[in-house]
Amino acid sequence: MKPNPPTNPAQPQSSRRHPLLLAVVAFALGIGLTGFWFHSHLTGLKNSGLSASTKNLLGQLAAPVTIRYYSILPAGSADETLQAFSGRVAQLLEAVQAAGDGKILLTTIDAPAETNATAADADGIQAFNLEKGAACFLGLDVASGKNQETFARLQPEWEPALEYDLARAILRVTAAAAPARMVPEAAKPSQETIATINRLIPDVSAVSVEQADQLFHAEFLRQCGEVGSEMETQVKAAQEQMVQAQNIGSPADLEAARKNLLQVQLAQGDKYKALAAQLQLQLAAFQQLKAGTNNTAK
Repeated sequence: MKPNPPTNPAQPQSSRRHPLLLAVVAFALGIGLTGFWFHSHLTGLKNSGLSASTKNLLGQLAAPVTIRYYSILPAGSADETLQAFSGRVAQLLEAVQAAGDGKILLTTIDAPAETNATAADADGIQAFNLEKGAACFLGLDVASGKNQETFARLQPEWEPALEYDLARAILRVTAAAAPARMVPEAAKPSQETIATINRLIPDVSAVSVEQADQLFHAEFLRQCGEVGSEMETQVKAAQEQMVQAQNIGSPADLEAARKNLLQVQLAQGDKYKALAAQLQLQLAAFQQLKAGTNNTAK
């Protein structure tokens, strides 16, 4: 097990995420992969750096993230192609760690020891190539606090999408990891915003700003889950279309598939951005309503 020390010491963070950062991240998810798809899809991860939006996202993490990279590829069970892919993934992860401004701790586990295989299995990493000899493990465990996501098995076919998928995983595990903060007051809350607040918090006077932020945040995550489920099928279909186009080798088909995938990602990012903006408005409006009830009580 080889811990990779972060570039800068990680700073202690509390257990919740600031809503404003969610808007920034959602925007990054919507537009951040344009340069990545147009400049690195043919060469893979080996010769490409992180996109500007991914660097921006990783540089603003609200909580520390740990990434355990399992690359257990015993000789005789993994061919040279898989070994080379594993090396490119390692390069990507090192770039991700460097962009994390000290908040990402990367640990690489590559020794084919029984204890490492047990750890991989415990983290949900899938064993494969058992028919060739010793088990291979090639996957990721991404965690922040109690939140955890696993890439059970990394495969070369999905290499062009790995940066994007990893950024989304980091977003999700840190989604509830930053402190609640005061939001500037809005000029005048809309009736729709007030109606939503009244539905979630019937008695404004009985709930603190921090409690309200938790309620709004939970509603935001619920809505994000609905959006994610709705878009997941479209994203997978677009990714498969791109892989097929790469295999066929037609430049025109590849260009069309790439544009289609980008459009699906943009649509998903726009929906997340709208939800994040709505979250901001709700908390600002609640603070106004809360102030009004306090003044009345006096």
